[in-house]
Amino acid sequence: MYVFLKNITFEKITYEMTERERLSILDNAKEFFRREIVSSHIEGACKRASKLKEYNVNPFLFKYLANFLTGNDSAESIAKALVLPRILGSSINTSFGMKIQKLIGQLFQGLGSTTSGIDIEFIDAIDGRKKYCQLKAGPNTINHDDVTTVTNHFKAIRNLARTNNLNVSVDDLIVGVIYGEEIELSSHYKNISNSFPVIVGKDFWYRLTGKGDFYFDLIDAIGDVALEVDGSHIVEETISNLAIEIKAKYFKEI
Repeated sequence: MYVFLKNITFEKITYEMTERERLSILDNAKEFFRREIVSSHIEGACKRASKLKEYNVNPFLFKYLANFLTGNDSAESIAKALVLPRILGSSINTSFGMKIQKLIGQLFQGLGSTTSGIDIEFIDAIDGRKKYCQLKAGPNTINHDDVTTVTNHFKAIRNLARTNNLNVSVDDLIVGVIYGEEIELSSHYKNISNSFPVIVGKDFWYRLTGKGDFYFDLIDAIGDVALEVDGSHIVEETISNLAIEIKAKYFKEI
């Protein structure tokens, strides 16, 4: 495997994001969420969730779940028990995870890396050193194979840097986890952290932007977009359409 490193000298650099830059990033985050997440959630996930073929239905459990949720086992209640976890949980989390690198690329123009296996490069606001970072969405979004892939990339970069007399330490090769807390990290991340730093959530955004509260600012900014979207009628329509299929397939005609 060939890894290309830029000829970089590491100097102590204090990076402080200006208020104008900070507000620009938050505005870009809002626009990204409107265009990429909200639209795909409505146009994709909700439409798919209205089709019975999209579910692996357990007919021995769905009436129980419907009763547990609503107190009755009508077709509409069954549909609600299927739809709500799908559109409020798994589908949008998957969509967010798939687009997180695009989000970072849009928010932080110029940080993209030409180094194999690295997503972004930035000056760490805490120690002033250049970081080579692989981005991951959340604390449970990697598997066993990813551990090997990440560590092999980092080891290759370290070896080549050593050969070329470049000052790249173990602590300069990091995994950046966009959200979550250290205590939530899966065992796969912990395996990586035995060799290389895994920086998660608030700490990651602080190191990236130089603002200690930026993580929460970003959460609030995306929350502002949520206030613009009233999806209640879409949810009701999705449940209603699915209920028609459920009734036709699982309910006897009287």
